[in-house]
Amino acid sequence: MKKDARDCCASQSSHHSPSSVLPPANANYTCPMHPEVVSESPGDCPKCGMALEPTQPPQASHAVKYTCPMHPEVVSESPGDCPKCGMALEPMQTTVADEEKENPEMHDMKRRFTVSLWFSIPLVIVSMGRMFPWLVAGVALDKIVYPDVLHWVELVLATPVVVYCAAPFFKRGVASFKTMHLNMFTLIAIGVGVAYGYSVIAVWFPQLFPPSFQNEHGQIGVYFEAAAVITTLILLGQVLELRARSQTNSAIKELLDLAPATARIIREDGTEEDMPLQHLQVGDTLRIRPGEKVPVDGQVTEGRSTVDESMITGEPVPVEKQAGDAVTGGTVNQTGGLVITAQRIGADTLLSQIVQMVSEAQRSRAPIQRLADVVAGWFVPIVLFVALITFGVWALYGPEPAIAYALVNAVAVLIIACPCALGLATPLSIMVGTGQGAKAGVLIKNAEVLETMEGVDTLVVDKTGTLTEGKPRLVFVESTGGTDETAMLELVAGLEQGSEHPLASAIVQGVKEKGITPAQLDQFESVTGKGAKGTVKGQAVAIGNQELMEDLSITVDSLQSVAETQQRQGQTVMYVALANQLAGLIGVADPIKATTAEALESLRKEGLDIVMMTGDNQHTAHAVADQLGITTVHADVLPEEKNAVVKQLKAQGHRVAMAGDGINDAPALAQADVGIAMGTGTDVAMESAGVTLVKGDLKGILKARRLSQATMRNIRQNLFFAFVYNFLGVPVAAGVLYPWFGILLSPMIAAAAMSFSSVSVILNALRLKRVSL
Repeated sequence: MKKDARDCCASQSSHHSPSSVLPPANANYTCPMHPEVVSESPGDCPKCGMALEPTQPPQASHAVKYTCPMHPEVVSESPGDCPKCGMALEPMQTTVADEEKENPEMHDMKRRFTVSLWFSIPLVIVSMGRMFPWLVAGVALDKIVYPDVLHWVELVLATPVVVYCAAPFFKRGVASFKTMHLNMFTLIAIGVGVAYGYSVIAVWFPQLFPPSFQNEHGQIGVYFEAAAVITTLILLGQVLELRARSQTNSAIKELLDLAPATARIIREDGTEEDMPLQHLQVGDTLRIRPGEKVPVDGQVTEGRSTVDESMITGEPVPVEKQAGDAVTGGTVNQTGGLVITAQRIGADTLLSQIVQMVSEAQRSRAPIQRLADVVAGWFVPIVLFVALITFGVWALYGPEPAIAYALVNAVAVLIIACPCALGLATPLSIMVGTGQGAKAGVLIKNAEVLETMEGVDTLVVDKTGTLTEGKPRLVFVESTGGTDETAMLELVAGLEQGSEHPLASAIVQGVKEKGITPAQLDQFESVTGKGAKGTVKGQAVAIGNQELMEDLSITVDSLQSVAETQQRQGQTVMYVALANQLAGLIGVADPIKATTAEALESLRKEGLDIVMMTGDNQHTAHAVADQLGITTVHADVLPEEKNAVVKQLKAQGHRVAMAGDGINDAPALAQADVGIAMGTGTDVAMESAGVTLVKGDLKGILKARRLSQATMRNIRQNLFFAFVYNFLGVPVAAGVLYPWFGILLSPMIAAAAMSFSSVSVILNALRLKRVSL
């Protein structure tokens, strides 16, 4: 039947449309000991009595794809390195099994760091012992062993570090030249390679070097310790960075941990057993005992309890559940026992869709990141040029040995200028911010929405289901003198049975509560924005607003004053016509949500102008607006006109957010700068919106705005730190302070500074986890 879209929007409880293929409902079952036993339904093996197991898991399999955390447009069918920045690709789909395993890249970097550290410590003692009197071993070696022999020892110690431990950096550096996407590994590979390569030639072929390369002792200086220590420090930075980066994904991990591993299924014969979630099917009957997590989305069929939904909605107060109520997978049952019917499983559950939505949002790019991308694109070539200039200036004008100074300072420039911090500044804040939003029941569709939300100055709100509960109740009935009220309600309820509109449901439910049975519906037609009409028991029946009555050439003068009185009390009033004659009117009230007034007041304090827009009539709309202190009201707005109101506000220079939950709100949600869908609303509204509030509470808008402000502030801090670090670090590494202060920056110090700059950016992003929403 045709969906009835009239003067208030639908607010039926549903979730996002399934995002994946439904699992097969006809999985075969077999015995693990007798594979010849095959059954189409679960049970016990007739030969040995063991429980049969499914031959194919009833879960759609998806090929895992991999993407770069800094460049989400890079997608690969297999793991590897990003061709743009060289970072290891990460899986786009996160599972509990993935979280239980250590990141393979982190494991590899830890191993290389350990090896590098063991070789670098004795190398530093051998090469620099004479500089530190308390290093007895180094001083003794310097006195006992010839310098040339020590250089060979350094070569032996440094080679495993450079050849094995630094291998990933060289691999990624070479790849950056092949793809012409110069990145941090370009600079690291050149810096370490030059220091090590120069030193190897100096050891093997010292006669190739002119006297200007000799130090005061007549020796050719080598820099094995610089190459090894740089590698060690960068590996340490990579390990710390990977460990810290894993914390930015903690929201995904926490969401994944919400789902229990098994569910207790009740068989048709009454027996019960625990079954892995991946083996469940839609329609299965499940028992949830006190203290257990709800395994899947479903409907309560037996029992009564309270359920803690705070992990999904962010609200701490448990919600009462009884037969007929919906429950969400991942929430926690409290004191009572429940029996539910599974309705959504696997990738179709709300929890799975939240995880998927958060994952996609974390990989999206904010407009502010374009600045970092542009800078990073020019940065590496400029640094290479600065390094060459540094080498040339020091080689021509530096003190003796000039070439040695030139080499050291050029390497320091290359190492300290790695733009990793710049690249991480934005995506990590987005990851943490969207994750925190998900834990608070605020789902952000992408990073652009998060950035736009900060600048919103006008909030347009729909009335029904957004300001109000969206659960209207039949509260008033009046018939004309010649109409029997019971007969009228019987016919009206019969007509409304053909509609999915919440007002229709309220009327049908209210009529049944009066002990009246709805009549048989013959024909139904929805009149968009006005009401419905049709034939019931062979009689023409119509119900709707005054415009519908005018279309049917029916005058409502006799009941208009009564209707206006009820509308001023906040009721939605509908006229009833039987056989093309006015028969009466029906009033339906939709209570304002308990949190609406407080939320709107807080939003006003944040500087937002509130505009109410509804298809309801002027009297009802202003009655609700007056209670909430809303001064700007657009009433009697048809679905197609809502879009025009948002356009008009944007044309006036406002940054507009629109909050709604119905099908007729979808165009306006898409038109707004930020569309905000109530999680209790329709799929179409949520697909059109950039923000979804799981609880359907306007307080979620306040949380979204505060989250946006905190995230964007954090991003600007990161970008400032990254820019200033490079702006100051490169000149110091080039030696600009040497003529006045005698200060030079060792390549090893540059490597430490570069590594910890990236870690600092990550730690700053992690501060978002402490933001109060």
